[in-house]
Amino acid sequence: KKGPTLSTSTSSFEALDPHDPKLSRLATTMFTKVSDYLYGELTSTQEEYKLLETMNKATVTKYTDMKHIAANISKNMTELNEKCDSLQPYLEQIDQIEDSIAKLEQAAYKLDAYSKRLEAKFKSLEKR
Repeated sequence: KKGPTLSTSTSSFEALDPHDPKLSRLATTMFTKVSDYLYGELTSTQEEYKLLETMNKATVTKYTDMKHIAANISKNMTELNEKCDSLQPYLEQIDQIEDSIAKLEQAAYKLDAYSKRLEAKFKSLEKR
């Protein structure tokens, strides 16, 4: 090979060797920009994890609230079912009374119709 070769080893660099200042400035600029880029990437990743953590905490809070609400609903439903069961005999009595009232009403209508026929018959007999 002819000409200088680039070595990947860092041991070949000597601090006191003359070097190109423009290349040095460009390298410094590149390292600064790469550093800024990596810092930005890491910072954005860190912020995303913070956001996820906040969202997870909010979700946990919401699910805990929903769990309490569901437990209260379940408790209230159990109490309502117990009350409904305790009222069932009274509801059956009300149904029986309603049936009896309907029968009495029918009997009253029949009695009223019968009494009107009797009255009409009585008036017709009275006129004779």
